[in-house]
Amino acid sequence: MSRREDVVVIGAGIIGCAVSRELARRGAAVRMFEARTVGAGATQASAGMLAPYIEGHARGTLFELGLRSLAMYDGFLRTVSEDSELMVEYRRCGTLEVATDAASAERLRGMAEGEPLLQWLDRGEARSREAALATSIEGAVLAPGHGYVAVPPLMDALAWSALRHGVQIEAAHRVTGVRVDGAGVTITTDDGTSWSAGRAVIAAGSWAGFLEVNDPAAASVRPVRGQLLRLHWRGTPLSHIVWGPDCYVVPWQDRTVLVGATVEDVGFDERTTAAGVRDLLDAACELLPETWRATFIEARVGLRPATPDGLPFIGASTLSDRVIYATGHYRNGVLLAPLTASLIADLIIDGHEDPALAALRPGR
Repeated sequence: MSRREDVVVIGAGIIGCAVSRELARRGAAVRMFEARTVGAGATQASAGMLAPYIEGHARGTLFELGLRSLAMYDGFLRTVSEDSELMVEYRRCGTLEVATDAASAERLRGMAEGEPLLQWLDRGEARSREAALATSIEGAVLAPGHGYVAVPPLMDALAWSALRHGVQIEAAHRVTGVRVDGAGVTITTDDGTSWSAGRAVIAAGSWAGFLEVNDPAAASVRPVRGQLLRLHWRGTPLSHIVWGPDCYVVPWQDRTVLVGATVEDVGFDERTTAAGVRDLLDAACELLPETWRATFIEARVGLRPATPDGLPFIGASTLSDRVIYATGHYRNGVLLAPLTASLIADLIIDGHEDPALAALRPGR
């Protein structure tokens, strides 16, 4: 049996949900497919950090994309919350990127020079902002505009918002093939069902290469395992996201903290491991000694989709403009979700190709 939609979106992580919602808001009929449940992949193991000055140390394309998307976040969260009638924890509490030795202090101090949105703090100043920091630190860079969004409630709100804009969600439907067929595309699922649409958006993350699209871009996306811990914090309250050389710590308002994240090139292995938990706890205790007093709640794991050059694939396939990519965001899916959704909707609905897509095109 074949059914027709304007757009099918393959993948219901943060990128797939944001894209589906934005397309539907602009009038497209959208059907979104997910092999498991909404947000079950890399998204559920994300700390939700919004920190382009840290993620984009090289100040290149990724940094510019991060700044653009961060500037969209207030409006993005407001409309998602209004649509869904759900509250989402979202704070621009700032980050402290900590220097633990003289060499990193020199590097971070130099990075902050000439940046009006960054401030170098010496050891005393940094510890006056965060008393829980280790006494051995050399200083920190404060980025007051950074923050985080709580990802599980964000995903709930995004899914409800998408539904209220008419998106049809097909959970537990694994897409196995995408075929360009005349003026549109036909996708097939593992139960043999076929679905037709004018366009297909591939937002399948690390699993993009499992789709039978015969596109080198999909095959080049690889999984990188990231493990994340959730702890109940019992020490001095934390006011900022704290970022060290081997971990970061994100404080939520309920006195839990997220500690992440490992970077492991282990293929499609989604296990949490004793080594991953140990390494993260050791790193957090080195940075914030009061971590030893925290209560362990859980460990999460996700496979982040990485591309060869570290930039996401956003734009039309080299095979056909009927197949659009929105994948390969690695650990910046949450940060880049509003911008990615806007870029894809501009391309599909308005036929407008943002200049940023030149650096993000699949097959580059």
